[in-house]
Amino acid sequence: DMVRMVKRLTKEKKVGHGGTLDPIAEGVLPICFGQATRLMDPLVDGMKLYRTKVRLGETTATYDSDGTIVSTADPTGITRQDIETALINFTGVIAQIPPMYSALKHGGERLYALARAGFAVEREARTVKVSRIEMREGELPDRGLDSECGRGVYVCSIGHDLGIALGCGGHVINLQRRKAGPFRIEDGVSPDALAEAVAQGTWHELIHTPDTVVQNIPAATVSG
Repeated sequence: DMVRMVKRLTKEKKVGHGGTLDPIAEGVLPICFGQATRLMDPLVDGMKLYRTKVRLGETTATYDSDGTIVSTADPTGITRQDIETALINFTGVIAQIPPMYSALKHGGERLYALARAGFAVEREARTVKVSRIEMREGELPDRGLDSECGRGVYVCSIGHDLGIALGCGGHVINLQRRKAGPFRIEDGVSPDALAEAVAQGTWHELIHTPDTVVQNIPAATVSG
């Protein structure tokens, strides 16, 4: 949706993005123009920072607040220590089963399309990396999490699986990507701000140089 909007506003033909966001998510979505679209892979592969709020005691079909509640349990006896202990198993290189409501393909069909049609298929666990998860303050049944994740991590799956580990179920009710590669949410441009810049003819001033994406890669200086 964002790529289509950016194309419509800027009239640019070659536009791509550096990593999808879940339907309930907001935050940083890098947009690449022209030959900079060749740099999307480092963005997709790069680390991302997420701020999440998980509601314990309710499991949904989509692992987030967009889905119907399929089970409930009382989370009042769960302590902060219980959650911190459970989170240890979600840190590092872990095996994660993608949710049915995801953009992965099975037999040429998107999983979310199959799920909406009432089908469920077996999904193989994938190896992903979660560098860290830190719990923020909050009152049950809601708990906030900050996480730093690599490519392919489904943050909503972490919320769902955390609920299972705690024995009460859980789902994500808020999800914000605060950083993707070198791009931070504080430096982001909202759709409204982009539209205003296009109207004023100043939107090119919002573009970062392509080498911004690769500045963290070690450089080698060579002679002629």
